[in-house]
Amino acid sequence: METTPSLSFCDKVTHKKIQDQKVSPATSVPAEVDVVVLGGGSLGCNALYHLAKLGITNTVLLEAHQLTAGTTWHTAGLLWRLRPSDSDIHLINTTRKLLLRLEEETGINPGWINNGGLFIASTKERLDEYKRLMTMGRVYGIESYVLDPAETKKLYPLMNVEDLYGTLYCPGDGTMDPAGICNALTRWATRAGACVAENCPVTDIRTVETILGGRKVSEVHTPFGVIKTNAVINATGCWANDITGLVGVEVPLVAMKHAYIVTEKIPGIENMPNVRDHNASVYLRLQGDALSVGGYESNPIFLDRLDKEFAFGLYELDWDVFSAHIDGAVNRVPVLETTGIKSTVCGPESFTPDHKPIMGEDPNVQGFYHCCGFNSSGMMLGGGCGDQIARWVAYGRPDIDMFGYDIRRFHPPLNINKAWVLARSHESYAKNYSIVFPHDEPLAGRGQRQSPLHQVLADEGCVFQERHGWERPGWFNQEPAPTQTYDWYGAYDTPPNNDNSYKTLLTADYSFDFPSHHHMIQRECLRCRETAAIFDMSYFGKFYLTGNDAQKAADWLFSADVSRAPGTTVYTCMLNHKAGIEADLTVSICEGGQGSACDPTFAGRGFYLAAGGAAALQNLAHVLKEVRTHQWDVEVLDHTENMAMLSVQGLNSRAILQQVTEEDFSDEAFPFSTHKVITIAGHKVRALRLSFVGEMGWELHIPNASAVAVYEAVMAAGKPLGLVNAGYRAIDSLSCEKGYRHWHADVRPDDTPLEAGLAFTCKLKTDTQFLGREALELQKSKGISKKLVTFTLDDPSQPLWGLEGIWRDGEPVGHIRRAEFAFTLGQAIAYGYVQRPSGEKVTNDFLKTGTWQLESMGKSLNATVHIRPPFDPKNLRVKGIYESKTVIHTSKAIE
Repeated sequence: METTPSLSFCDKVTHKKIQDQKVSPATSVPAEVDVVVLGGGSLGCNALYHLAKLGITNTVLLEAHQLTAGTTWHTAGLLWRLRPSDSDIHLINTTRKLLLRLEEETGINPGWINNGGLFIASTKERLDEYKRLMTMGRVYGIESYVLDPAETKKLYPLMNVEDLYGTLYCPGDGTMDPAGICNALTRWATRAGACVAENCPVTDIRTVETILGGRKVSEVHTPFGVIKTNAVINATGCWANDITGLVGVEVPLVAMKHAYIVTEKIPGIENMPNVRDHNASVYLRLQGDALSVGGYESNPIFLDRLDKEFAFGLYELDWDVFSAHIDGAVNRVPVLETTGIKSTVCGPESFTPDHKPIMGEDPNVQGFYHCCGFNSSGMMLGGGCGDQIARWVAYGRPDIDMFGYDIRRFHPPLNINKAWVLARSHESYAKNYSIVFPHDEPLAGRGQRQSPLHQVLADEGCVFQERHGWERPGWFNQEPAPTQTYDWYGAYDTPPNNDNSYKTLLTADYSFDFPSHHHMIQRECLRCRETAAIFDMSYFGKFYLTGNDAQKAADWLFSADVSRAPGTTVYTCMLNHKAGIEADLTVSICEGGQGSACDPTFAGRGFYLAAGGAAALQNLAHVLKEVRTHQWDVEVLDHTENMAMLSVQGLNSRAILQQVTEEDFSDEAFPFSTHKVITIAGHKVRALRLSFVGEMGWELHIPNASAVAVYEAVMAAGKPLGLVNAGYRAIDSLSCEKGYRHWHADVRPDDTPLEAGLAFTCKLKTDTQFLGREALELQKSKGISKKLVTFTLDDPSQPLWGLEGIWRDGEPVGHIRRAEFAFTLGQAIAYGYVQRPSGEKVTNDFLKTGTWQLESMGKSLNATVHIRPPFDPKNLRVKGIYESKTVIHTSKAIE
């Protein structure tokens, strides 16, 4: 790397652009391969290596320039293992294990330096966050310690500790060398039979049409020949959309300038750990006898479009932007104020709307896999994500939960909405070092998808949450607090919003204690239990599966028996080949109707699917993939956007709805788990007798044009009977209290129905084949080694948020996936998977014995284990049976 003259740390300096090295171009490419990997950076090389590890070696990696070109070569190469997600921890641990074995496998040193990592806490809330991370580390065997300022000073003598609450030290963290890793990975892969072609750009990717408007990869074109293939992995980083454009799709990422400086020698800095001062938004990376200093500022420089030849180039450092990091760095390590600067590095990096990578098979192009948008974490996540993308290609799905990285978490029309991508990616970048609180909503990119009831509910004081682009009700405030136009946190000379009411309410949630509006959520929950509540759930995905092969497709897709009479509604899972839960949803068996969105016209039997909105595309993509694989003669109708959904729940729900329709809502005429097309206040709706909160109630699926009229009629009838508006914060609490599962929290693609307590959703007593049945039967014969378990705390003042460690007799046995305050029970309730340290079966006897604690922020809390959720364990309320009284806790302790 070219160096600059020695200057003060606070002086401006320019780093000249580095020219590409010249190498001989490729002369030919293979005619046909199983997988083409595009991009020779961290992710591409890791994908090639891990495919070879799985025995897939008829592969080729195409790099338009040389290995490490683009963003990999100038990365800081930091690795931090403590993360607020078990999936992140698994992925980073995979990378670390890879680093420890690569030299032995290949003879190439990957440059692993195990000097440790140190997180800086200058506030109590930040230290609480670190204690949560430490808890997760303890569960997964990662050594870490919370240090006080004196202990921190002893570990890092050059550090200023006067303003610290404490630090989190992880001795196993470190740094790596990108060139060493990429060379080692490709050496192993090519020795196993894979090919690498440098200086070989892609000129086109051809696809062929499949059914239901889909396409699949068929050829990759290069200047040196055409490659026939069924699978392409796009690992081209900032240039990803140059490749996705060849198949007519786009991913939501934006390129930004991202910079760090390298200091001159600092006496005494040798062997110090790497540092993240999150509150100052600065990192300090040990670089021999010097430091690299960088961070995340509020005004990063966007790059409209990157030159395809910008392979090993750098930009001039903009000190007006980078200066945001100087005061924080000098405050933390004062010697930096008089230390010279040896060089600066300012290169392109790709960032995404939620600061998570974009991976997985595109829902519309079979065989086209995304592996890009790594938000400056491509080295740290490379080993784990390379492993998982290889499994995605080889087996159809990864073997851990990767939904947080899956392209299907985004609403496709937003992927091409440049303004949305830019604003959300900016906010994610600017908040990268912010505390990860349990409840946090974006300010950028709001209002993209709205229910027809949005303004009506906003006027009622609704505080909205954003999911999959939708504005869904979170909870109801006493005064309206609408979302505002994004003000870019004051960056780019943007004037701040005058109305900060929404932001102020969000700030109240930035806590590891109960928020100031805790009592408002309590009111919604208790009214639902005592009288009735109405929930706008319009953001749900709503699909019809019809056609000649609809029954055949439904039998295979759904774990539950859906060969029932029309008018029946079934709660079911959809599984993968390993019996992991890809989705949970309701399926209503129906016949063709009169032509409205809630009653479409079709021939024969059909199935109406209602799926949680955040996972709607995940559900739809899973259905379409199986339909295309099996070539079934079906239609899939998507009515998500043109149909609203209201859920009326509680003791008085029947009395309320009976006033607005002539339909008989008695148990005999309208039993639980049935549905009908009815008329409410003169408007046709599809009514499903279901509940996601554990009460007697009905979902009303309504064409958009009728939604406001139906809502107003129900509210007019219901207010005298105690009906109130309620949001998803209440749904979260009520469903947790009842023991109803949330997909991607309680159940994920790495959990099976047997482990999750959902065996009742599986038609194992029939002879009908369904996806995942063989794996499920095998697991049933062997017994389960993990199990979803319910815990409660006795202390009503103690909140739980998830990520708490689960301990039995002093040993870690799992962590909490989801936790809420159960207002009816008057205590916190939590769910987590328990595994025995020995790997033996998890039995009820194991759960009923021993001493159980939950570890929350380093504090051990006595917990009670429940084999069944403690609220309404006989499931009477959903059937309209309220004779068995439930104590409703309304003490001051929870108000």
